[in-house]
Amino acid sequence: MARNRRLILSSPSEVWSLLSDGHRYGEWVTGTQQVLAADPHWPAVGARLRVRVGAGPLTLDDTCVVRICEPRQRLELEAKADPFGAARIAMNLIPWGEHTLFVLDWHPLRGPGTRMHGLPVDYIVRIRNGMMLTKLARIALREHGERAEGTLLHTGSD
Repeated sequence: MARNRRLILSSPSEVWSLLSDGHRYGEWVTGTQQVLAADPHWPAVGARLRVRVGAGPLTLDDTCVVRICEPRQRLELEAKADPFGAARIAMNLIPWGEHTLFVLDWHPLRGPGTRMHGLPVDYIVRIRNGMMLTKLARIALREHGERAEGTLLHTGSD
């Protein structure tokens, strides 16, 4: 299993707003080239997100299915990328003061990934997931700042 943690300087509600918009996954999920489709009821249990992942001309289509959804707290996905099998991706949002401690666990479920599971693969996945959480944190912070500026602009005296 590969586990990453990141303190995001935004509230769990603000981070959740990014997770709950399936069309935005391409902005922060490393390796995503395009979001092909997101079920309108994303991220409800059973909802699907279809994405194209890869680097350059080497791509494959991946489907993520929501297995567990606890709004503003926990989202667990099963990512299926044939012929590579499937993986469990668990995201936990833990309130940390007014910020969010984001814990991401990745674990292969089926396919060749289960046989290659271990130090080299987990290390590569940890690096990828670390990059992903850095992107998510930057987007959340930027949008938090934009909301705060908007609030300040609208609270002046009339």
